[in-house]
Amino acid sequence: MSHPHAPRRGSLAYSPRVRARSQKPKYRSWAELGEQPKIQSLVGFKAGMSHVIMVDDRPHSTTEGMEISVPVTIIETPAMHVAGIRLYDDGPYGKKVLCEAWVNDASDLKKLFRLPRKAVDTDGQLVKMAGIIKDGKAADLRVLTYVKTEDVTGIPKKVPELLENRVAGGSMDKRFEFAKSLLGKQVKANDVFTPGELVDVSAITKGKGTQGPVKRWGIAIQKRKHARTGKKRHVGNLGPWNPHRVRWQVPQLGQTGYHQRTEYNKRIIKLGEKAEEVTPAGGFLHYGLLRNPYIVVKGSIPGPIKRMVRLRPAVRPKAMPKQAPEVTYISTQSKQGSSRRS
Repeated sequence: MSHPHAPRRGSLAYSPRVRARSQKPKYRSWAELGEQPKIQSLVGFKAGMSHVIMVDDRPHSTTEGMEISVPVTIIETPAMHVAGIRLYDDGPYGKKVLCEAWVNDASDLKKLFRLPRKAVDTDGQLVKMAGIIKDGKAADLRVLTYVKTEDVTGIPKKVPELLENRVAGGSMDKRFEFAKSLLGKQVKANDVFTPGELVDVSAITKGKGTQGPVKRWGIAIQKRKHARTGKKRHVGNLGPWNPHRVRWQVPQLGQTGYHQRTEYNKRIIKLGEKAEEVTPAGGFLHYGLLRNPYIVVKGSIPGPIKRMVRLRPAVRPKAMPKQAPEVTYISTQSKQGSSRRS
């Protein structure tokens, strides 16, 4: 009797599958930009999904030039406030903060932590930063930005979300001057991205608690003849006799969901300021009405409704048209279900 071909199920590339430390997605790699300095990431909140009718502009597509229906995700993107600047030195044990400067008026951040006294001396710290950059000791420059979650309808939080955003493009002097011009100001979605651009979207997925190996790894359920012990939804073998231990490659039960995941090469269909253009009648389910600028991204993205998402320029972009696609219709029909019959 021949042995059936049963390849391993579940990707080991995602191991270990443990809970994320924070709901704020973190990036370890960034795309290299041109000579113009620019902030490399943006924070938004997942509002829900809809669909649009657009003209297919993909070259060599069977529907090129025709109107097609595309599922999209709506991300609400309130303005990011630039609160500080940080310089990093890339040493053998990782990045080390060389110097940082904060805005004088940081009343919103007092809900988070107490600002250091030296960093509040904005002018003195900026002069010190200029000297560090002149000596060539700075390897990276990032700006500290925060989003006022109280300005977002669907997010029941009053504490602002603070995170770092990398500034890239041009020399370190140009980046520093660009960061100084943004200190204490707001950054909107159209300052970072353009319609038609490819981005990477990261978020923390929906948590599902402790699950068995069938749901967690996708292993096969045992057949009737092999499950006479009464156990069908467990792994058949924990491994060989030697090595005399259970290896980490064996699919077992454990935490499922609440992991950071990144969707690559998601195309921006539309950027807008008027929220009523995409808000369905009655608002998005479990989210409400949009009150801030928005981004329409093609396809689905990780995370549940209301979850913070982070967007960056694509680190491995595909060949796609760079111009904005022509959108002829955006669905604003109610997501509440069919109306009650009279």
